[in-house]
Amino acid sequence: MPEQSPLELAEGDPFGPHNLPYGVFTTADQPERRRLGVRVGGHVLDAGAAAHALGSPYAALLDQPGLNPLMAAGRTAWRDVRRALTAWVTVPAHRPDIEPLLHPLGAVTMHLPYEVADYVDFYASEHHATNVGRIFRPDGDALTPNWKHLPIGYHGRAGTIVVSGTDVTRPSGQRKAPSDPAPVFGPSVKLDIEAEVGFVVGTPSRQGSPVELASFRDHVFGLSLLNDWSARDIQAWEYVPLGPFLGKSFATSVSAWVTPLEALDAARVAPPARTHDLLPYLDDADEEEPGGFDLRISVSLNGRVISEPPFSTMYWTAAQQLAHMTVNGASLRTGDLFASGTVSGGRREERGSFLELTWNGTEPLELPDGKRTFLEDGDEITLTAWAPGPDGTRVGLGEVTGRIVAG
Repeated sequence: MPEQSPLELAEGDPFGPHNLPYGVFTTADQPERRRLGVRVGGHVLDAGAAAHALGSPYAALLDQPGLNPLMAAGRTAWRDVRRALTAWVTVPAHRPDIEPLLHPLGAVTMHLPYEVADYVDFYASEHHATNVGRIFRPDGDALTPNWKHLPIGYHGRAGTIVVSGTDVTRPSGQRKAPSDPAPVFGPSVKLDIEAEVGFVVGTPSRQGSPVELASFRDHVFGLSLLNDWSARDIQAWEYVPLGPFLGKSFATSVSAWVTPLEALDAARVAPPARTHDLLPYLDDADEEEPGGFDLRISVSLNGRVISEPPFSTMYWTAAQQLAHMTVNGASLRTGDLFASGTVSGGRREERGSFLELTWNGTEPLELPDGKRTFLEDGDEITLTAWAPGPDGTRVGLGEVTGRIVAG
């Protein structure tokens, strides 16, 4: 019997032609040559080579070592390239040209798929913000007075964004417990995760020109899972009066795969009901397209699922975050990355950080290898997710994995 084509995917494969996320890979025989690829099932298609083989007008955008040129080309190009890729992997006549250009995922090395320009992290889950407020302000208001009026965020460190699979070195810094007379220096003892979703900007904007809610799709190329590693003890001591700094800047892990927004059309949902009137630039009540995404995230510790945060519960949408991020005239650049903030639901098993799961270490998780409050050296965290796709399919998001190593 003839060998089955790698383009003949199992029914329900979450990385079928309805998905087609982008990534950057190298092969063992050419480890220095980075190539733009598209995931098809358990393989990655060399997109640039495919474009040349089929005489595509998009070869200049796809024969690249990263996603930035395609992302900068704009929404029309994103749509047209996606249509071409879909045809290349579904039309039988293209198989003789396409099949030799498919590489098994296990035989390639994945890299950061784009050059990160700026990085902003938000705080958009009401469940997460409420939990944090109750932990640290048990006798006060859980939410800060501004929380329901604007998406709170901070400008992070773009240079320490790393691709999935990169080890994370336990950071050191100053920390001071309330009972300590003075701060001490050493490795973090409250190393944590934050299960998030990151959105990457393709089309830039002009400085001084805010991006409106309705222009979200014109600027945002796609999304990926993201883990915002957090040293809670370092963060707690440095946090007042400014925002996160060394407690966050040591590493942020992103998926090797960027899922185009168009692949998630069937996953668009309305955000939770608003409890406060919003200023016009954030008011999405009359927007034609719902601003939320129904992403089902799973968090695993050493192979065991410990949480399943639902992204559909996020109070602030990515479009509102983009609008707020630029309302003062700040410009966008190709490769800008902005993250949702920790994704948490209303139940304990839906909390997206150890800070919440263990209530700042006072309620340890019971695991087969013992109790856990925060991360230990050798622990490996993996985020996976899927979203509803067209015609009952599922759209898989590329995983994010990171292992903690001693500093």
